[in-house]
Amino acid sequence: MDHAAAGPPDARSLPGCYRHPDRETGIRCTRCERPICPDCMVNASVGFHCPDCAAGRTGGSGPAPAASRPRTLAGGAIADDPRLVTKVLIGVNLALFLVQLSVGDRFTNHLEMIGRAYVPLLGSVEGVAEGQWYRLLTAMFLHGSYMHILFNMLSLWWLGGPLEGALGRVRYLALYFCSGLAGSALTYLIAEPNQPSLGASGAIFGLFGATAALVRRLNADMRPVVILLVINLVFTFTWANIAWQAHVGGLVGGAVIGYAMLHAPRERRALVQYGACALVLVAVVALTLVRTAQLT
Repeated sequence: MDHAAAGPPDARSLPGCYRHPDRETGIRCTRCERPICPDCMVNASVGFHCPDCAAGRTGGSGPAPAASRPRTLAGGAIADDPRLVTKVLIGVNLALFLVQLSVGDRFTNHLEMIGRAYVPLLGSVEGVAEGQWYRLLTAMFLHGSYMHILFNMLSLWWLGGPLEGALGRVRYLALYFCSGLAGSALTYLIAEPNQPSLGASGAIFGLFGATAALVRRLNADMRPVVILLVINLVFTFTWANIAWQAHVGGLVGGAVIGYAMLHAPRERRALVQYGACALVLVAVVALTLVRTAQLT
């Protein structure tokens, strides 16, 4: 937990509003990042906009967005539908669940996360240790029951929309996939090699971690996110048949990437953001190699 440093504050600890310089504020426009006071805040889908950005103007002092290329809080392009990628991800998960119901366990056994084990239905030894690295990815889009997919898709809709709007589509996809892979890698490393696991939970817990970073970036109340996360972690460690490793791995990966996405210095934004994604992917590869060496 972060704490404020002790000692008296500086005479000018906060910047002044770009329109009212005598009013100190900790809030910035989520498009151009100029400081804005409560009288200048215009509610937006994510955070607040300054009056100029809200009206499509670029006047005033300080950095301003290009009128033709407005940017998200993390520097991504503003999209007409800020939930499009979230809708596509939900659609893919639902489509594959229908395939699971139609084809049966043979389809699931080919794609679920498993370290190394003999699978009777397939009649062979299967798993990531057998070179089937694709299971780290495909397991993210499979589910074991109606309640499993219902809970995960509701969570994806609730968490994904605001994050997609704040990050932009490319950064949001990078967050989702890197978090999911981090969850799969930790599952592979720690869980029993013959324990199958599947579900979007690793990626969704990554969205939890990034949501905490977003709330902190907007200086909003962190308590609702913390309470919801604690409740989910209690379920993770108390309910049977839950791969807690995927939840923890996804949460850590998502928190690291989310913080980098939303707090990167503007002049080195892309380097820090995608560098964090690369760091998580390197960790995924390293964990996978270590576990494969143990099992083979």
